Amino acid sequence: MDENRLDAALADAFDADAGERRAVVRAARDLTDAGRLAADRGTPLATETLVAELADAPEGSSLAERWNWWVGALDVAYGGYAEFEVRRYEEDGRRG
Repeated sequence: MDENRLDAALADAFDADAGERRAVVRAARDLTDAGRLAADRGTPLATETLVAELADAPEGSSLAERWNWWVGALDVAYGGYAEFEVRRYEEDGRRG
């Protein structure tokens, strides 16, 4: 996964600051590196697919909430995804 490309795509698609995007990109990288999603879904995680999945989250959700919503759906469907939730991120120089 190209982290810079994912960050740019998230910046274009969602209203999120750099810290929140960085946390989601890091979680996406961890998920990709684990290989679990590719094994469960039969395909590696692509930037376009991730942006589309996150866009399906409830309106008004932050980027981190969208990510956690999607990871929660994966956890219900396949199990073992809760460890990839975003719990903290830096926002405007503060811990969020």
